[in-house]
Amino acid sequence: QVQLVESGGGLVQAGGSLRLSCAASGTIFSRDVMGWYRQAPGKQRELVAHITFGNTYYADSVKGRFTISRDNAKNTAYLQMTSLKPEDTAVYYCAAWQFPKTHPQLVDYWGQGTQVTVSS
Repeated sequence: QVQLVESGGGLVQAGGSLRLSCAASGTIFSRDVMGWYRQAPGKQRELVAHITFGNTYYADSVKGRFTISRDNAKNTAYLQMTSLKPEDTAVYYCAAWQFPKTHPQLVDYWGQGTQVTVSS
């Protein structure tokens, strides 16, 4: 069983930066995908970014502004968010897929979520 715990959310002004962290406990391997979703009020949860073996994916809405990284020795994934916009306001969830799963609808583990609010 894997538990994911996010941290680093908060309130920031537009144009600012935040870094989210996701610490995984339990059996998770470097081959397992880790990623971030977000859900804004009244909207569906959407995939923001994921990473495995150094390969990354980003949603078009965050390309060039967000960077996902991972420290396998610490079982921790990060999401560095820069040039934040009010439309980035959402609850951000850490997610993990057990290898060989990679499909966005087949997430095996979820974190509890952390709120990110960007003021204009």
